[in-house]
Amino acid sequence: MTTGARRRMGVEERRQQLIGVALELFSRRSPDEVSIDEIASAAGISRPLVYHYFPGKLSLYEAALTRASADLAGRFTEPHEGPLGARLLRVMRRFFDFVEDHGPGFSALMRGGPAVGSSRTNALVDSVRQAAYVQILSHLGFDARTESPPARLELVVRSWVSLVESTALIWLEGRRIPRGELEVQLVHDFAALAAVGAAHDEEMGDVLRAMVKEEPADSPFTELVARLVALAAPPPAH
Repeated sequence: MTTGARRRMGVEERRQQLIGVALELFSRRSPDEVSIDEIASAAGISRPLVYHYFPGKLSLYEAALTRASADLAGRFTEPHEGPLGARLLRVMRRFFDFVEDHGPGFSALMRGGPAVGSSRTNALVDSVRQAAYVQILSHLGFDARTESPPARLELVVRSWVSLVESTALIWLEGRRIPRGELEVQLVHDFAALAAVGAAHDEEMGDVLRAMVKEEPADSPFTELVARLVALAAPPPAH
C-alpha cells in the first residue's frame, strides 16, 4: 500500500527544486524582496533545511542566476537558415519571452540584485553578453572563438547587444511600447548600426552588402529601408 509520506529527495534533486522555486518567486518580485522563509514554504520544507543545501540566500540567488543566465544565453541560438532579418526577429521574440516571464529576475540578473558587485554575478552577466555576441557574429560569417572580426563589426555587435539589454530594462518599467513593435525596432536598430559602420569602413560595407543580399520583400531590413525612403521623400505639394 502507498502512504501519504512525502518522497525523500536526493541532495542534487533538492538543490534543483530549490533553485526552481527561487526562480519562480524571482519572476514575480525582486530577489531583494523574497525571503528564505518564503522559498522554504514554497518548496514545502523548513528554513533550516534550505540552509543545509545552500549556506545563505546569496548562494541560492547565484545558483538561480546561473540557471537563468544559461537559459537567457540560449535564447540567442538560432539555426543559420533563411534571411538574417527573420533570424534576428525570432531571436528577439525568444529574448522578450524570457524578459516578460522573468521581469524582476531579469532586472536583477542585469543589474546585479542582492549580489551586486560580486565577481560571480558579474561573470554570469558577461557570459550572457558574450554568448549573444558570439551567436550574432556567427550569423555574419565570423567565428569569434577562432578569428577576430573587423573592429567596426565588433563595435556594432557589442553595441547592439547592450542596446537590446538596456531597451528591455526600460521597457519593463512601464511597457509603454507594444512588445512586438519593439522587437522589430531592435532588428531595425541592428541594420541601422551596421549601415552607419559601413559608411565609415569598407569591410563593414562588405558585411552590410552580404546582410541584405538575400533579404525578401517582407524582411524587417527591407521594411526599414522603405520607411526611411518614405521619410526622406518631399512632402506632397498642396
